[in-house]
Amino acid sequence: MIDTERLTLRPWQKDDLDALADLCADPEVMRHLDGVRSRASVADWMATQNDIQAERGHCFWAMERRDDGRLLGFCGLRLGGAKDELEIGWRLRRSAWGRGYAREAAEASLAWGWANTRCDRIEGWTVRANTASWGLMIRLGMVRRPDLDFDHPDFPEGHPLHRIITHAVERRAHG
Repeated sequence: MIDTERLTLRPWQKDDLDALADLCADPEVMRHLDGVRSRASVADWMATQNDIQAERGHCFWAMERRDDGRLLGFCGLRLGGAKDELEIGWRLRRSAWGRGYAREAAEASLAWGWANTRCDRIEGWTVRANTASWGLMIRLGMVRRPDLDFDHPDFPEGHPLHRIITHAVERRAHG
């Protein structure tokens, strides 16, 4: 679907389940998310992403390394989630951290979004403690937008994942 210098972003395949389930079972990878996930919940998530892809033409795509086909995680765009806005998101296995893969995939996803959607803004969501994630958002040219922060409906007040901070980039910044 989308090829970069080192990566391919593509729809999910059944053969991706083992690698994605392994990634989502890593407590360190899932630390700022909703905790480790079961294989069944990961399979359901993959099916949902493929449904979103079929309906909208984009989702959180599988991210594989081009030179060896290894699944590194995901990156892409989805409409919806915790609120009805176009969101960019990513998740990578620990062995892929710090190598520029997330930035490469996110830049390609943003470019795809501007070229293929009519959205005026793309948002990135995380929690304040996830400095790596919001740091990448800043490096991508996204701007911190406290006016777009929100309380995640799945987590009660006081929970570390309750308050979501938002960074955003506007279409006008990209022509």
